Amino acid sequence: MKVSSRSFTLGLVTAWYSSNIGVLLLNKYLLSNYGFRYPIFLTLCHMLACSLFSYIAINWFKLAPLQTLRSRLQFLKISALSLIFCLSVVAGNVSLRYLPVSFTQAVGATTPFFTAVFACFMTSKRESWVTYLTLVPVVTGVIIATGGEPSFHLFGFIMCVGATAARALKSVLQGILLSSEAEKLNSMNLLMYMAPVAVIFLLVAALVMEEDVIGITIALARDDVKILWYLIFNSALAYFVNLTNFLVTKHTSALTLQVLGNAKGAVAVVISILIFRNPISVVGMLGYILTVIGVVLYSEAKKRSR
Repeated sequence: MKVSSRSFTLGLVTAWYSSNIGVLLLNKYLLSNYGFRYPIFLTLCHMLACSLFSYIAINWFKLAPLQTLRSRLQFLKISALSLIFCLSVVAGNVSLRYLPVSFTQAVGATTPFFTAVFACFMTSKRESWVTYLTLVPVVTGVIIATGGEPSFHLFGFIMCVGATAARALKSVLQGILLSSEAEKLNSMNLLMYMAPVAVIFLLVAALVMEEDVIGITIALARDDVKILWYLIFNSALAYFVNLTNFLVTKHTSALTLQVLGNAKGAVAVVISILIFRNPISVVGMLGYILTVIGVVLYSEAKKRSR
């Protein structure tokens, strides 16, 4: 039974890593290498898949217990989270058009810094001085990586920082808005309610900001049908990221999840460099390593302060 349980957990972790890194690399390929320059529409496809598969997973396959919304206010709170979630994902996808995956991962690793800042100002929550001290190498590492990045692009960098900040803001707001036990939702149910709202936001944004994107996509598909398969597979993979994250969280400890999460970014960096052959510098890699060390120290300091 122990061997079977370990094999199952190992399979979940492998699926989590594969889906996370796979959707990241495929996003990069589509938006940068392939030339599909419509990040809002791509995110819209992701959210359509998440809406459909979340409903099926919860209502048909019972992978998570169904949690119903209790009030209009709760729905409005979830809608606000959905909007911030959209901004985070779209900004992250836009940054992939201009920056290599390795650099976006370095910037993304600063999420704990933004989370600590938002928590401090929005909830008056104070961490120990040791916890704040561990954020110094997190930020310093990104500054070093930025200075040593051969493919640095200012607009892409701004989008990447914005995506990271929005991701942290959503996390803090989620803790504030859905703080009562009656309103708390597990990640699968939250995604099921957020995704359809995100589809509405993204559909309007795509029609306004990416003019005739549906017609252009159909025209592209006539010339190269592979684009449709790329979009379908990428969208399904985007949902699978959320599903495997939920399952890994359920079947491992919080400490294991932290370690796996820190290692996942490093694995994504190595694989992306091998696939896309983007130029790297010793200074840039040292900056990224320093950031990862800071994130590990931050996680340890948070654990000890509880």
